Amino acid sequence: MSEATRPEPGEGVTGPGAEGGEDSRRRLRRTLECLIGVHFTEGNAVQVLHNGDEIFPAMLEAIGGARRSVDLMTFVYWKGWPARAFADALSDRARAGVRVRVLIDALGGFHIEPGLVQAMEAAGVDVQWFRRPLVRSPFKQNHRGHRKVCVVDESLAFTGGVGIAEEWAGDARDETQWRDTHFRVEGPAVDGLAAAFVQDWAETGRSLYDERDRFPDHPHRGDAVVQVVRGSASIGWDDIHTVWYVLMRSARRRIRLQSAYFAPDEAMRAALREAAARGVEVDVLVPGPHADKRVAQLAGEAVYAELADAGVRVWNFQPSMLHTKIMVVDGTAALVGSSNLNRRSLDHDEEVAMVVLDAAVVEVLEQQFLDDLGRSREIDLDRWRQRSPRQRALEAAVAPIRRWL
Repeated sequence: MSEATRPEPGEGVTGPGAEGGEDSRRRLRRTLECLIGVHFTEGNAVQVLHNGDEIFPAMLEAIGGARRSVDLMTFVYWKGWPARAFADALSDRARAGVRVRVLIDALGGFHIEPGLVQAMEAAGVDVQWFRRPLVRSPFKQNHRGHRKVCVVDESLAFTGGVGIAEEWAGDARDETQWRDTHFRVEGPAVDGLAAAFVQDWAETGRSLYDERDRFPDHPHRGDAVVQVVRGSASIGWDDIHTVWYVLMRSARRRIRLQSAYFAPDEAMRAALREAAARGVEVDVLVPGPHADKRVAQLAGEAVYAELADAGVRVWNFQPSMLHTKIMVVDGTAALVGSSNLNRRSLDHDEEVAMVVLDAAVVEVLEQQFLDDLGRSREIDLDRWRQRSPRQRALEAAVAPIRRWL
C-alpha cells in the first residue's frame, strides 16, 4: 500500500445543481421513483452526525425530550456507557408515561450488558427481541434485523450505521473508537423511517399503534428531498440493491463510497467498473488494519485487483474500524443508512436507507470523506498483485461463503 495523491479538502464540492443541473437531478429522482415505487418527499431537514461524540448526545437529548412515544430498533446493543445511558434515558421516559418500544436483534444483541433489559422492562419499556433463534421459523434465522431507527414523538428520527455500544464512543481518534455517521431527520421522511420500525415490530405480535399515535402532518423543516427505502430478505434484488445500482449507473463525474463490509456481487462490481471506464472518478473507502470481521474483509480483498485494474481507487482506513455506509454521487445525491455493499445486507438482512438530494448534506459528507481519505492508504495495484500465497489462499477459502458475508 502507498500514500496516494488525493483531492484537497473541499475540491470539487459545489453548490446546488452546479454539476448535473436540475434536469439530471430530476431524472435521477424520477428514475428511482419509477423503479422502486416510493416517492421522494420534500421539506425535510437532515443533519449529519459525525462519530459518537456527536451521535450519542443528539439521540439521548431527543429521547429525553419525548412526550408521547419513542421507538428504537437496533442490531447492536452491547456494553459500556452508551448502553447504560440509553437504558437510563429510555427507562426515564417510560416511567414518565411515554410509550417506549425497543426492538433488538436477537443475535446482534446477544452480548448486551447484563441487567439492562431487566431494568428497562421494570421501568415499563416494552423490550422485544427480533427473530430469536428456535422461536421463529428456522428459515428466518439467517435474516437479521440490521436496521438502525429511532423515532421520537412521530416527528424526529435517526438512522445510519451506529450501534449502541462503547465501540462507537469518541471521535475515531484511535482503534478503540469506531468511525461512523448517523443522521437526524425531521419532516415527512420520518414517516418512512417509522414504517421501517413498524414493519419489523409486527413480527413481535405486539400492537402496531395505540392512542399515543397521532399520525401528524409534517411541517416544512428544511430543503432536503428524501426517499426512504426499505430492504428485506428476498430471492433476487430488493429495493436497496436497486438504489445502489441506479446511483452508480447515473454517475457522470465521481462516486465516493464507504462501506464497513464490502463484498459487492458481479452486478455491483460491473457498475463500478463501467463508471470508471466512462471517466467517473471512483473512490471506495473500506476498513483497514482494524477491521472487526477479518472473514468479511477477505471477501472484499478478493476483488481489489479487479476493481483497481478497472481504475477504481480502493482505500483502507487506518486509525480505527470504519463502520460507515455512505455513497455520494456527483456532488448531488447521497445514499445513507444501515446497508453495506455486500450480499448479507442486500440479500439477507432487514435494512433501511435514504437517498438524500440536498446540497448542504452532500457537501458535508464529501468533506468528511476527504478528511477520512487523509487518514487512509490507497491499495497499490502493482504491490497488491504481489500479495503472498497465504493471502490468496485465504481469499479463495472465503469465496464459497461470500454470499452470506
